[in-house]
Amino acid sequence: MKSLSPSSFADRLSPPISAITAYDYPTARLCDEAGVQLILVGDSLGMMVAGGEDTTSVTLEQMVYHTTIVRRGVTRAVVVADLPIHSYDSPIQALASAGRLVEAGADAVKLEGGFEQMGQVEALVGKGFQVCGHLGMLPQHVREEGGYRKKGRSEAEAKSLVEAAVALESAGVFAIVLESVVEEVAAEVTARLRIPTIGIGSGHRCGGQVRVVHDVTGAFPWFVPPFAKTHGNVAEVTRQALSAFLEEVLDSHRTGFPD
Repeated sequence: MKSLSPSSFADRLSPPISAITAYDYPTARLCDEAGVQLILVGDSLGMMVAGGEDTTSVTLEQMVYHTTIVRRGVTRAVVVADLPIHSYDSPIQALASAGRLVEAGADAVKLEGGFEQMGQVEALVGKGFQVCGHLGMLPQHVREEGGYRKKGRSEAEAKSLVEAAVALESAGVFAIVLESVVEEVAAEVTARLRIPTIGIGSGHRCGGQVRVVHDVTGAFPWFVPPFAKTHGNVAEVTRQALSAFLEEVLDSHRTGFPD
């Protein structure tokens, strides 16, 4: 099984950790060349690539394909692939699914959930897989929860998040993504752990940050989450380039295409 050792992860993921999603070869290569530490082949491709409403339609086969093409573009960054919904409902299934993703080129896999995933995490770590946890808002559960909402608002919910993070660390995960967690709670989780936390919509007191590449580059203008800062306007540049091409086609009827 191809996987980085824990010491390799520690060497390559030094806080503040920079992490970003990528779903294809050119994006992955650009992210790697830019020096991004962790590239996540996220099941968010269900929305950002496939145009779906959420991540719940993404399959393991799709994740294997996208992991394969992302791996081709990466030589330095740690590649983490999401285990999609219903690909890790049991420890045995989790092992089989993780094996597919690592065979496709992932250095590690990520799964959503806390105490309910202890059996899966322990089985994966026991077989030598590197595992990233994911707490807070869990996109694969968005339909049963009736939408996206901030986590950790109540004292009980905050306490549960801290306890789940400590349990995941004890089970052997190398990092935990904290998504849409109240900033003070995310900071408390981070302070309690020896492993890094990677925040998304959870404030700036985590051990690193992860973003969807389309949000960073401005490639998906139809929706940008409020916590994401856009640093480019790829959509507008694309529109301008396409407009110029259309003009070129029209002009070709008069002058012919250039050699």
